[in-house]
Amino acid sequence: MPPPSLTDSFSSLVLRCGPSITEFVCLTPLSDAATSHLVHLPHLRYWTIIDPPPNYSTSSLPLPTSFPPLTQFRLGGDGVRGWISLFGCLAASVPGVQGGMPLSRVRESLETLDIINYPNSITNLSLISPIQIFHNLAFLNVEVSCHDRDGDDRCSFELNDDNAAELAMALPHMCVLRLGRPCFKNTCATTVACLLQISVYCLELESLEIHFNTRNVVEDFKSISMDPRFEQLRSLPRCSLSCLEVSRAPLALDKPGFETVANGMVDIFPSIERCKGFEGAWDDVSGRISKLRALNMLWVSVCFRLPLHLTHSRATGEPVKGYSISRDTMAGWIGPHNHFL
Repeated sequence: MPPPSLTDSFSSLVLRCGPSITEFVCLTPLSDAATSHLVHLPHLRYWTIIDPPPNYSTSSLPLPTSFPPLTQFRLGGDGVRGWISLFGCLAASVPGVQGGMPLSRVRESLETLDIINYPNSITNLSLISPIQIFHNLAFLNVEVSCHDRDGDDRCSFELNDDNAAELAMALPHMCVLRLGRPCFKNTCATTVACLLQISVYCLELESLEIHFNTRNVVEDFKSISMDPRFEQLRSLPRCSLSCLEVSRAPLALDKPGFETVANGMVDIFPSIERCKGFEGAWDDVSGRISKLRALNMLWVSVCFRLPLHLTHSRATGEPVKGYSISRDTMAGWIGPHNHFL
């Protein structure tokens, strides 16, 4: 903790900042007055802060009537919950005298919300719900740890599949969604069903990090493919995610189980190339995914070439022979993938 004199010096400096300031980064605690001054800067776009907002219920400072039109907001330390709670409070507030809402500008402008160094953190509905108002977010990072300050292991992820789906639907422009690295505890309530919903609702997604339980992962994938509740989702386009971050998520499968998981991942993320994790079993899944992608490329090539082959046969009078195709002809079509023949 810096000495009070340093906090006072920085706060005094902040209070002299004019309205033209567009970027502010400070990892030193500020006074409530200084933080309130920053909240009212009309052109602030990039802001990094570790302090909580002023306690408006006990101070003489009024609640903000207008939040700056931030495009990037980085929160850290013990201030995270305070700011998230303030968002929820302001989102529920009534319009001001001018008819505007306090968050009307930032809910449209905010593209990056980066929550870093969040101590004793829990990813739950009270943290995630207020964030859903920022519907133009493209980058959301919640840097949580499944270790508390005493070094004890515990899963910090308390969302379920419905919570994850609601978040994905509220943030359709998401490119990077990181809700904390999956841990080895395997006690979370989310399953691979949330991956399908995220893939469908966030079509621009390029990076994903979320806890999902793998205890019954084979049955969960089978449920997605057969459950009528997912029928409509399965018919919709998916995102182009190429790498799923699984971190320390455990995985113990037999050979048919690996095939089911690999097929399920490709079905949810058609462009996936690998599942990146610490468990060696995820490398086996990635290997099967690579083979599936190669087979899909082979099939696409065959489907493209076959009509041309039949057309040529009809045009030249050569017999089609019941649509049978020689091994050499097939090898020429599929090129480098002919080791599958």
